[in-house]
Order: sequence, then C-alpha cells, then structure tokens
Amino acid sequence: MPSEKLRRRIAWEAARLMYARDETEYFRAKLKAARRIAGGDVKPRDLPSNREIRDEIQAFARLHEGDRRTENLREMRAAALRVMRILRQFRPRLIGSTMTGHVRQGSDIDLHVFSDSVEAVVAALAAEGLFGEVERKRVRKQGEERVFTHIHVQDRFPFELTVYAADLAHYVFKSSVTGKAIERASIAQLEQLMAQEYPDLPLEQAVLEVENKLDRFQIYEMLLLPLEHVREDPRYHPEGDALYHSLQTFDLARAESPYDEELLLAALLHDVGKGIDRRDHTAAGLEALEGFITDRTAWLIRHHMDARLLQDGQLGVRARRRLEASPNFDELMLLADCDRDGRMAGAEAPELEEALEYVRELARMGGE
Repeated sequence: MPSEKLRRRIAWEAARLMYARDETEYFRAKLKAARRIAGGDVKPRDLPSNREIRDEIQAFARLHEGDRRTENLREMRAAALRVMRILRQFRPRLIGSTMTGHVRQGSDIDLHVFSDSVEAVVAALAAEGLFGEVERKRVRKQGEERVFTHIHVQDRFPFELTVYAADLAHYVFKSSVTGKAIERASIAQLEQLMAQEYPDLPLEQAVLEVENKLDRFQIYEMLLLPLEHVREDPRYHPEGDALYHSLQTFDLARAESPYDEELLLAALLHDVGKGIDRRDHTAAGLEALEGFITDRTAWLIRHHMDARLLQDGQLGVRARRRLEASPNFDELMLLADCDRDGRMAGAEAPELEEALEYVRELARMGGE
C-alpha cells in the first residue's frame, strides 16, 4: 500500500477510535490503528501526525453532530465564562477544544488556573455549588517525570482544571499536537471572542441561563444520597439500605440492557421516594423527578410495584391487560426482575458516582 494512502487510513482509524472514546491518547490510538490496518508493520514516517488525526476527529464531529455541535460550543463557552469568573482570582485561562472551536460529542472544558493552593481553588468552586475531585497524575515524557494536578468538576458540561503554580501565569505552554504555543483566552479575551462570534447573543443572559440551568444528574444524586440512610425490612431486603438496593438493581439492568438510558434511570431511581415519603414512595419519587425524566422512565417507575404484584400473581386481570398492552411491558418486567434480584447481602454494586457517570455518558452519546 502506498505510504500516503496508508498514512490516511491510519489517521482515519485512529480518529475513529478517539471519537468513539475507545482511546484518549494520540500515541496509543496511532499504534492500535496501525496494528489494525497493517498488522503493526509500519515505519514511523508513515504514522500520521497528531494534527492529522485531530482534523479527522473534527470531520467525524461535523458528520455526526451537525448544527448541534455549533449550539453546544456556544453553550460550553458560556459555561466556561461563568466558571472563569468564579475563579477570577486564580487568573484562569480557557484552552483546548472549547477555545479553538474543535469540540465534539462528550468534549470537556479545559481551564488552566494558577494558585499555590489547590484547596483554595476547590473552596472557591464549592462556594458556588461546584464540587471538584482532585487528581494528581504522574506523567513521564522524554525521560522526565512530572506530576500534574487536575480538578474534575461535573456540571452540565464536564470541566478539567489543571492547577499550576501562581508564578507560572505568564508561562508559554506548548501544544502536544502542534508543538506551538497553545491558544488560550483570559476572561476578557473570551468575552471578546464571544461578542465577535455571536454578535446577536446577549452575553450576560447566556451566562445567567447556564448558571440557572439545573443539571438533572445533580438532581438524581440529591435524591439518591438520602437512600443510604433508609433501612429496609430485612425480611424483604436482606441487603440493607435502599441506596445499595438501587445500585444493585441498576447494575443488573445494565448487564441486560446496557444502552437503554431510560430503563437504566428507572432502575436507579425507582425507590427515590423512600427518602421522601415511605407511605407512597412511588408517587413521592415521581413528583420529585417531574421534569427531569422522560415519560417512558416515569411510566416504568410508576408501574414497577404493579409488575412485582404481577410476578407474585396478585395483580387483577384488567390491570395486567393494561400493562401488557404497553409497548414498554417487556422492559417493565425486566425492571421487576432486577428489583427482585437486587437484594443480595454483600453483592458487588457500583458506586453512585460510577452509576451516574455511566448514564451521563449515554446521554452524551445521544447528543445531550
């Protein structure tokens, strides 16, 4: 195969791997693509550059995301501006795809912040209701090992903040893709960029809308956390608390139907009402979730107790026929099976954060 054609095919395959998030690093994506295309027998000069792969990723994004990508970019920049204003004292700089416009489905918002105290940055975020998880990542490049400190914030869009020493605010960072100084924007520069690119957009209103727009996954977490303190009757729930049961139910549903977001949410959220009103937990849960779940998820939750009665032979004929007439009947009975089986003491179950992130990723894949 001519080297130029081989190079293009490897670039395309590497981009596909990264767009699908099977790989997150250019180097690993190149090697895997080379193995698939040519069995790994590829000379270094035939491997595509990071820039070539990035261009192919953007072609995937344009093809699969269309106009939604443009709207997403605008909202991501408004969200970035909001957080940068919160962190003004740490001289934040917007970098990465949100800055350059090369966003794609699932892209996060990358910021550089400058402070000698990671705790101070985390506290500033928490004061505005944004909670960050600190990660210290050890990276070895060209024989030199460095530790990078990241703060991951899960808001409507995911943020990754890299914290550098305060005296590095004016340091020129170089791109691993181009080898040139990275494009970055201060608060004022981002405001100017948005005014130029979106002249009809009321900037302050856009930032306010982002701030006031509730993240449904935060609502889910808020409703699920109290279930850890809801003790179940050991005769029917030997596993213990209602959160543990909900996570077991979710995990069983995920094993059977891993891409049905609405079913998985029903499995995870079906008992949230127990933390509100145990006398009628189904109605209480649906009231709390109104506006944050689809009609199909609501239907599954509304009838999950009916399905258990049906399994036990205690549901009336008319009620059974009404359930069976629904196009979601099979999923309802699957939910009932998972609800029944998710009651094992000591069984493995995901952490709440893992379960929510799994469903959130499904939502991103669906274009949210």
